[in-house]
Amino acid sequence: MVLDYVEDICATQPKCKSQMLPAMTPFMERVRKAGLVVAYGTRAQNMAHWLKEVAPAEGDIKIVNTAQDRFYNTDLEKLLKAKGITTMIMVGWKISGSVTYTSVGAMIRDYTVVIPVDTTAASTDYETAIGFYNVLNSGNANLTNEPLKPKSVTLSRTDLIAFQ
Repeated sequence: MVLDYVEDICATQPKCKSQMLPAMTPFMERVRKAGLVVAYGTRAQNMAHWLKEVAPAEGDIKIVNTAQDRFYNTDLEKLLKAKGITTMIMVGWKISGSVTYTSVGAMIRDYTVVIPVDTTAASTDYETAIGFYNVLNSGNANLTNEPLKPKSVTLSRTDLIAFQ
């Protein structure tokens, strides 16, 4: 699930292009090579403005959202369930906003969520740390960061994620 890797946001948030994108670009290449389902979520005005390095490809799921939780009032759950998805890797701007709210939405719908910490951030280091704490302490809390705890969030890094 790719959230808000769009020009309007990344142009005003230096961490998006300087920290997140360098990790996300090779990770997305691995995701594509592995043939994984990729879903994208952003507001309507941003849907045509994805960063070219991680932009949607034909056949990808695209969710136009009106709330930070990409499940809220969208078909995301229906589309993921139709593809048999039970584990989500969630990336994007920002850990203390859309990534937190969408991960909570995923957990209450029984998804297991992995968030690579190198593919998300917030405006300040403090806000980023709070965001990481919040996702581990939300829903089916995972404060010890147990790998792939069911129906919970695990924090990882792109270089530690393998596809089976």
